[in-house]
Amino acid sequence: MGERPEIGDVVVFAGTQRIGAGPLAAVLVALKQAEEQGNGATVFDATTGAVIDLDLRGSLDDVAARYQPKPLPEVKRGRPKLGVTAREVTLLPRHWEWLGAQPGGASVALRKLVEAARKTDSVDGPTRAHVEAVYRFMVVIAGDMVQFEEASRSLFAHDWTRWEELIRLWPTDVQDQLRRYLAANSDQTHDE
Repeated sequence: MGERPEIGDVVVFAGTQRIGAGPLAAVLVALKQAEEQGNGATVFDATTGAVIDLDLRGSLDDVAARYQPKPLPEVKRGRPKLGVTAREVTLLPRHWEWLGAQPGGASVALRKLVEAARKTDSVDGPTRAHVEAVYRFMVVIAGDMVQFEEASRSLFAHDWTRWEELIRLWPTDVQDQLRRYLAANSDQTHDE
């Protein structure tokens, strides 16, 4: 059997009620209780809105052991300690020439370009990743709720006033979580 991927923060819903959020270890008790009471609980990735399928067989200790975070790897000398990752980039010769002529070289120029683009994205409102996280969560938790289709259209059109009007018809926990996904990692709010 393959290795389990590392699971970050999660959000747990039993129906339309939010019953837990945070690191998986912190919500396991609520999750296990919901399962034992026959209440279906759905676990969502707190960043992407994707559903996470967990193996909840056995006792609480069994489940906790199954999803125990992996120990951090031994820290070695060099740039990886700083979080630098080497990857291949394919560019045209004129792009390489321009990058090579920049102060600090190609790596510094690329990092600056990426940071500038990230700032521009956050200034313009929620990023595509935020909107997709909202939609992933919305499909699972609110797919059969009143005005779902219209709310989806408003979401992708970035019509925040209309979107807010439509989701106000939904349970409070669902509304709150939708807003959290939309605002995650952003200094901006969507109702500007």
